Amino acid sequence: MPSSIKSAKKSFDEVSEEIHVHDPVASTFDVDAEFGGHEARLQLERKLLRKLDMRMSILILIYILNYTRRSAARLKGFEADLHLKGQQFNTLLSILYVGYILMQIPSNMFLNYIGKPSLYLPICMMIWGMISCLTGATNNFTGALLTRFFLGFVEAAFFPGSLFLLSKWYKRSELGLRTALLGMQGKLGHSAWRWLFYIEGALTIFVAVIAIFILPDFPRNSHRFLSPEEMRLTEVRMREDVGVGDGDETEHKDSRFPGLFEALGDWRVYWLALALTSMVVSLSFNAFFPTLTATLGYSSTITLLLCAPPWIFATLVAFAVSRHSDKVGERCFHIVVPLAIGLVGFIIAAATMKLAARYVALFLMAQSYAGFICFLAWTSNTFARPPSKRAVALAFVNAFSQLGNVAGSYVWQKFWGPTYLNSYAICISTNGLCIVMCLIFRRVLARQNQKLEEQEKATGRPKGFRYLI
Repeated sequence: MPSSIKSAKKSFDEVSEEIHVHDPVASTFDVDAEFGGHEARLQLERKLLRKLDMRMSILILIYILNYTRRSAARLKGFEADLHLKGQQFNTLLSILYVGYILMQIPSNMFLNYIGKPSLYLPICMMIWGMISCLTGATNNFTGALLTRFFLGFVEAAFFPGSLFLLSKWYKRSELGLRTALLGMQGKLGHSAWRWLFYIEGALTIFVAVIAIFILPDFPRNSHRFLSPEEMRLTEVRMREDVGVGDGDETEHKDSRFPGLFEALGDWRVYWLALALTSMVVSLSFNAFFPTLTATLGYSSTITLLLCAPPWIFATLVAFAVSRHSDKVGERCFHIVVPLAIGLVGFIIAAATMKLAARYVALFLMAQSYAGFICFLAWTSNTFARPPSKRAVALAFVNAFSQLGNVAGSYVWQKFWGPTYLNSYAICISTNGLCIVMCLIFRRVLARQNQKLEEQEKATGRPKGFRYLI
């Protein structure tokens, strides 16, 4: 039997034991002394994080360019100009996820192999910027279908690749807030929707070129903007966080596909993938938010303006929830509570057509996105080492969850409006399923932490790795 398949069949306990590596060198002296003492280390660490945050911030701009293009076209003449009928608009939404799903795992494996996100991610961005411009030139359903199909292949690199890049630089207690920052966000003879694709496609290409010189690579080969002392601190931080470094020392050297069989042989990957898929279906309203806001009865311009306050509120909630999650080191209830509040929003929206109540419901629904942000951080925290396994796990969970977007494209049928009672019923069901699965998974990880503690007491080892629950 190939060794890569053998490694995939390791028990849950063996995988946990593999992560729980004690560094004898680190235990023989005060690590802070290497950086001039505790206060000097804290000052250097703050400086390091500022540098990283400044460079990583360009990912936020890229995500905004990508997401606004996806969500705003329906109210800007897109359907009318392309003469779309029946389910054709929903098909255009869902076809993107075919390539998006297929390419995420290969993309993250390739990124982990080359270790050059500063080149790989911007090149993919340039290609999707060009395809976005071509979308603005399409004149029929077939042309739009083709551009959307190929767009999914190149977009697949960005989000899971960005999550993996963040996990290479930030400790588990720092990932929640950074993930929140990443995840929240006709003139001249042409219709407005065409200019939306032209302008944002061109901006994406421009930003991609800049990103080549700003984005960091992985810690092992990012020497252009960090001092030797900062490089060493980066290594120490990641080792202290989990108990073992985040480099090649945790990899299986004899595996032809590092991380692939380890991730696909871990049942937790499938559990989280299914839970996130269920959540994504319940969050499918975000792609149709202007349509749902339009049920309030205002003009197209006012409708788009009314879309902003719920998402501003959702952004503030996401930052607050993510920051608190990082501070207290807890994930599950920071996912479950926003989802439960969103559940109340779905029920209100389904129960009444009164303007004030439905608009309040939109706020409650939008803030549930905070649970999605914390879920991504929880996934990265759960599969801490080796990095190749984390790369595949993040890509698989995110890719599989896009099936929720495919299904979600058909949840908000026009003929179900303006009440969308059936749509809200689907969201209530999938939201509830995700909540139950998160609570079960929390209990599983709590038991595993208890086993790790018992092993430490039995062998006399100091406290080591713990799963964030």
